[in-house]
Amino acid sequence: MPHTPIDDVLDNPAWHALTGPHSSFAIGGDLVRRYPGDIAPFVAVRTWDDPAVWQALADLVGPGEEVGISGADPELPAGWEELGRGAGVQLVQTDALEPRPDEEAIVLGADDVPEMLALVERNQPGPFRPRTHELGRYVGIRRDGRLIAMAGERLHPQGWTEISAVATDAEHRGQGIASRLVLDVAFHIQQRGDRALLHAAATNTGAIRVYERLGFALRRHTTFLFVRTPAADRVLAG
Repeated sequence: MPHTPIDDVLDNPAWHALTGPHSSFAIGGDLVRRYPGDIAPFVAVRTWDDPAVWQALADLVGPGEEVGISGADPELPAGWEELGRGAGVQLVQTDALEPRPDEEAIVLGADDVPEMLALVERNQPGPFRPRTHELGRYVGIRRDGRLIAMAGERLHPQGWTEISAVATDAEHRGQGIASRLVLDVAFHIQQRGDRALLHAAATNTGAIRVYERLGFALRRHTTFLFVRTPAADRVLAG
């Protein structure tokens, strides 16, 4: 496999995941790819410098559809509508990170999806769909039989794995549970030779401080953009 500079991979992790380790999930072609809707809402673009990318994106997702664009803030062509935006950060592991397995963590799978979805709904850590768990290893902690915390692996560009869906129920916060799960996930990422990265909303300063204390460092600020593709009549007219 050709060597890709680290900055290129981390600046566009979804594309490098869908053209690399997650290529089996990819829908699309040479300019634009996406995950199936029940796995993840991400659309990945090879480069925004190619003017043909907008038509390819509209063809891929269909007319009048909502699309999430992560890590870029391109100028929208005529007919495209901006629905909202948010600021985010990307953090990567440093040598200060000391990952370790957690004895209480259990591996989660398809049978746990209803509880995982409920935990995500209660805590809103970010997008999580019925098949998101297929993207990597997810772990959780149960108390009195109830799933009260989880974390796992999402985007997987070559050489890196994103830790995501870090969620802990409110009544169990402040006990270091999320940190333990992040370190457990990071341990298994390192065991297979990858490095860990994270994304968070820039407003989630509490979580960012925790990640920095664990040994992650801010790499870049990002933009999350939500847009709607042109309606069918605009697509046909174009």
